[in-house]
Amino acid sequence: MPQVMEFKLPDLGEGLTEAEIVRWLVAVGDVVAIDQPVVEVETAKAMVEVPCPYGGVVTARFGEEGEELPVGAPLITVAVGAQSMPAGAEESAGAEGSGEAPRPLIGYGSDHSRPARRRRVRPVTAAVSAPVTAPAPVAVAPAAPAVPAGPVPVISPLVRKLAKDHGVDLRALHGSGPEGLILRADVEAALAALREPAPAPVPAAVAVAAQGERIPLKGLRGAVAEKLSRSRREIPDATCWVDADATELMAARAAMNAVGGPKISVLALLARICTAALAKYPELNSTVDLAAKEIVRLPSVHLGFAAQTERGLVVPVVRDAQGRNPESLSAEFARLTELARAGKLAPADLTGGTFTLNNYGVFGVDGSTPIVNHPEAAMLGVGRIIDKPWVHDGQLAVRKVVQLSLTFDHRVCDGGTAGGFLRYVADCVESPAVLLRTL
Repeated sequence: MPQVMEFKLPDLGEGLTEAEIVRWLVAVGDVVAIDQPVVEVETAKAMVEVPCPYGGVVTARFGEEGEELPVGAPLITVAVGAQSMPAGAEESAGAEGSGEAPRPLIGYGSDHSRPARRRRVRPVTAAVSAPVTAPAPVAVAPAAPAVPAGPVPVISPLVRKLAKDHGVDLRALHGSGPEGLILRADVEAALAALREPAPAPVPAAVAVAAQGERIPLKGLRGAVAEKLSRSRREIPDATCWVDADATELMAARAAMNAVGGPKISVLALLARICTAALAKYPELNSTVDLAAKEIVRLPSVHLGFAAQTERGLVVPVVRDAQGRNPESLSAEFARLTELARAGKLAPADLTGGTFTLNNYGVFGVDGSTPIVNHPEAAMLGVGRIIDKPWVHDGQLAVRKVVQLSLTFDHRVCDGGTAGGFLRYVADCVESPAVLLRTL
């Protein structure tokens, strides 16, 4: 007889404690193979497809798309060895024992054995998890009679929160789920009705309070907010900047790309300049240990670079950048950027950086005062490279000019060191031959 096994949200590594369900990849009744991805989740670091360590038939799913679950919370139950839905699986899926422990999932951390937040699930959970038909029309309550008393048929806390945030009265809705269960689709249908022009006034049953749009500060956006806030709280930063003539750098890049082979990006050349500058000024490749009251100078340069994606700003990390040439750096930048845009960066690709290079010139701006990427000590910002009037060899000429900004932790060094670093970077941009002395 098939044994029903419960698969819990595994430890995704890097100290992550929760994840948001983005998309279910299986439905109740589907047959799954061992290590087949069953759900796509979003952590504060990246999008991850979570594989199941059991093979069999999915008998129940826990959680709706958009809901956050802590590590250790149930995801699905699987009837191991079954080829179709076992009789009575809906009622017994959440009640059978855990059986043998699942084998570790490749690429994830071990179980923290922390207590998981559990929800009491009604016997109709499996049916609720299945694909939902179009929601029933939103009921329009008469103006005079009061809404019915008694418990509101809502299981998901996410649905309750959505209704509360937008002022939707759940008692006035008729749920489209089993036994009249109110689903997220029912609340969203009520909200959509308000956004469409209507000849008659909006019914009081689905009225939304006049207020601004509320966007949950969670997931990637929440992680970025927390990191930037911590940087501002803990790091006494300062910024210095300089304009540099990048004409010779652009000419050198054109010459390198003219000989054939993989193309070298401007970002790769700037990264190579940064690693040479950090070798000369190692104070800026460090971090501050507040507990020990020590500055820790780091032996390797793990170079982060800012990448804008549909999910927001992420900072992938190029490991051991100090040992890479421009060609290797270009290839790694391209690889990590592609993964970032596809939402497939692993948590390890987004952590461990020691210095960040931020090319905000791609947004068409000249300058900025970057916020240090905690717990790093510095960030180099690069503006757009544009034609400007410039004095060259004593004559006014049109040259390709870029503004470079360095924000640094004033605890690790003073202005003289920061200025020396930035001036060295600018010198290499203006005369790439300067870099040859460090190779």
